Amino acid sequence: MRKEDCLFCKIVAGEIPSTKVYEDERVLAFEDVNPQMPVHTLIVPKNHYDNIGDGVPDEELGYLFNTVRKVADIKGIAESGYRVIVNTNDDAQQSVHHLHVHVLGGAPMNSGDPSQK
Repeated sequence: MRKEDCLFCKIVAGEIPSTKVYEDERVLAFEDVNPQMPVHTLIVPKNHYDNIGDGVPDEELGYLFNTVRKVADIKGIAESGYRVIVNTNDDAQQSVHHLHVHVLGGAPMNSGDPSQK
């Protein structure tokens, strides 16, 4: 299922180019165009869901999250560590309303605690 005006649906369809990291019959992983870390890869299901609360079947959600480790291995951050983020709706700054997982890593992350600087 696809939403015609969705940026990520167009990327999945190959209508908009992306730097692919991983692809199979159910998901596509590609580099974020505005990376927040040295590694910033997005993983999207090929089926369109607006967000994580959009009635995503359990098996589809599980498959999406099981792809995270594959991407971390491909990007070389599985052992050093990585962060996984899913933004849901506008208040959480979801900028593209197609379910996607951010995989970030490649450098130590600041905890936000001033004593950790």
